[in-house]
Amino acid sequence: MNVQTLQKPMNTPRQVLFASLVGTTVEFFDFYIYATAAVLVFPKLFFPKSDPASSTLASLATFGIAFIARPIGSALFGHFGDRIGRKKTLVLALSTMGLSTFAIGVLPSYAAIGIIAPLLLALCRFGQGIGLGGEWGGAVLLAVENAPPNKRALYGMFPQLGAPIGFLLSGGTFLLLSRWLTDAQFFSFGWRLPFLASAVLVLLGLYVRLTITETPVFEASQKRGEKTSVPMFSVFRQHLRELCAGVLVCLATFVLFYLMTVFALSWGTTALHYPRGTFLLIQLFGILFFAATIPVSALLAERGRKPLMIGVTVGIALFGFAFAPMFSAGIAGATAMMALGLALMGMTYGPLGTIVSELFPTPVRYTGSSLAFSLAGILGASLAPYAATWLAKTYGLPYVGYYLTTSALLTLVGLLLIRETKNSDLTL
Repeated sequence: MNVQTLQKPMNTPRQVLFASLVGTTVEFFDFYIYATAAVLVFPKLFFPKSDPASSTLASLATFGIAFIARPIGSALFGHFGDRIGRKKTLVLALSTMGLSTFAIGVLPSYAAIGIIAPLLLALCRFGQGIGLGGEWGGAVLLAVENAPPNKRALYGMFPQLGAPIGFLLSGGTFLLLSRWLTDAQFFSFGWRLPFLASAVLVLLGLYVRLTITETPVFEASQKRGEKTSVPMFSVFRQHLRELCAGVLVCLATFVLFYLMTVFALSWGTTALHYPRGTFLLIQLFGILFFAATIPVSALLAERGRKPLMIGVTVGIALFGFAFAPMFSAGIAGATAMMALGLALMGMTYGPLGTIVSELFPTPVRYTGSSLAFSLAGILGASLAPYAATWLAKTYGLPYVGYYLTTSALLTLVGLLLIRETKNSDLTL
């Protein structure tokens, strides 16, 4: 028998990139429909109506629960991803996210079951966080560990593109529903449709994930007997510096994005009185800049990761001072603010997954990169909408921009702590 017939078929670049992209697109679509609903729907349907401001803050608090769950998902799925493989773990992570999202679409409201409604909502949100905690790191590794050494940033940008695509699908869906349905219809059943429809996207993602094979970098590591008993313990014992630096490197990215999306939507449609439909269009317009700058940043990152990230992070710090004046300057100013902020987001987000994954060796790469990303999510994303709302109400909108600038300065510290990873050998 020909030896070639016994060899396992290798993943083609098209298979790898599509599999990494479709999964994160599904995951971020699920995540963002919750973020949008947490501002527009849940305060009215899942919390008492006596105090709208408190209901909004409580809804944003449930939004933050997922970021607390993400490190748990990172440790759980990272453990199996580093021990049994990237492919099997990615299938489990996507299934967890999909089931949690579908369940939100069938939850009864506060008017129907009282306090049980927000508790169930929080539980489903926790499940979303568990799933996303395992999804991101695995999707990035699926791309990066299949990439040629000189194209890791380019391959690694594909799972990152799932973020703007998922947001466009989410924002576009809510925009169409708000146009096609009356307010009564939207709050009665329309808001549930994106959560239920996510099941179709999940099935597509699972099908694609099941057609790929394991990454060659992971298989080579397994053949060398490099399996770690408890990857999370190894990360904290042997790679704590890389973990802490990775958290800081991701911090400004999280703060910037969730200020541009969740906080901006909430503040823009309430305190600044921009029409809901108009502001959703502004956000969708800004997301185009997010999507367009991801490949640009990946190309630049192939020349050097640190110089690019340091330059972009300085830009984010300066943008913090322009945030409030632009946001308050009417529709034109808000549109310019959204475009500039999300363009900076794409420039920092494009190479981020590649950089963080390159900090860790193969036996703990899934766990290490996922934990760094998820812990940054707790510090940068879960608190951002809540903290920004509190700052804006207590001290004024400019302090939200100062909050962003501070996060960028912390990210600069993280970037100074890491080595240049462009020439790192992932097989070691």
